[in-house]
Amino acid sequence: MKTNSTAQIFFFAAILLGVTGVASPPVSLAMGLAFAFLFEHPYPTKSKHLAHLLLQASVVLLGFGMNLGQVLSAGRAGLVYSAIGIGCTLALGLSLGRLFRVEKISSTLITAGTAICGGSAIAALGPVLEAGEEPIAISLGTVFLLNSIALFLFPILGHGLHLSQAQFGVWAALAIHDTSSVVGAAARFGPAALAIAVPVKLVRALWIVPVSIGYAALSSSTDEKKRDRLPIPWFLLWFLLAAAVSSMLPGWLPQLDSRPVFAMLTNFGKSGLSVTLFLVGSSLNRKAISHVGVWPLAQAVLLWIISASASLWAIERGWITP
Repeated sequence: MKTNSTAQIFFFAAILLGVTGVASPPVSLAMGLAFAFLFEHPYPTKSKHLAHLLLQASVVLLGFGMNLGQVLSAGRAGLVYSAIGIGCTLALGLSLGRLFRVEKISSTLITAGTAICGGSAIAALGPVLEAGEEPIAISLGTVFLLNSIALFLFPILGHGLHLSQAQFGVWAALAIHDTSSVVGAAARFGPAALAIAVPVKLVRALWIVPVSIGYAALSSSTDEKKRDRLPIPWFLLWFLLAAAVSSMLPGWLPQLDSRPVFAMLTNFGKSGLSVTLFLVGSSLNRKAISHVGVWPLAQAVLLWIISASASLWAIERGWITP
């Protein structure tokens, strides 16, 4: 590992490149991964907290560049697709965990992370399942590796398979784990894909709440304090409000040209996303990767390939439409 002063210079330089828009979301993630392997993180706790808040703020700002009607239409469609996909993925993932003899809690966390919302689902279910440090490290490390791969791989596959913007937006939202990577991959593919991917993914993320409550009801630990800590993505309401304002204000006040303001806010959201992805990438560490064993990784990879392939197959045949 390099010296702490060098790490600080690299850290703030990468953030500056993201803020100014010089570094795109994929480049920012690559810089974050490079940082994680070259340096010891100087601000691990603060960086993780900032990434969480900045992602939410960036998604809200991106709402100013979206049409409310399209967002609501995609969200309604995503509710049905997410319910079916999450149910099938949970059943398949737990079966693969038993097949590969993965420890039960680790298997459950990996499955939930793949089915719902990556690290957010793992963070929500961890306390409910009374998971120790090792199962959480295994599941987070596994899901994060696949998340990083998805951000680079999915746009390439989408172009190679000649997917439309709408098709790719739905596929990214249903098949990629974390919201940050969904937004990053969709933004890289195109603005229309991003407009569909965000609402579908946010609807999918809402399933964290009922799934966590369901596991709490099935476990021996069902006290109210744990249920009170379940993360509800309230920023979804602000995202919808931003989309509503950008869609309706020009009609209400035609004499006021608000388009430059909305474009500026959308650009701020894109810059925030770049910084978020750098922070996400920089949080990876060798200790977390060392916890990932062969069989948990095999479970996660096979589950991801099957679920992503199944959703793509349904999208290409018109069974899933935005």
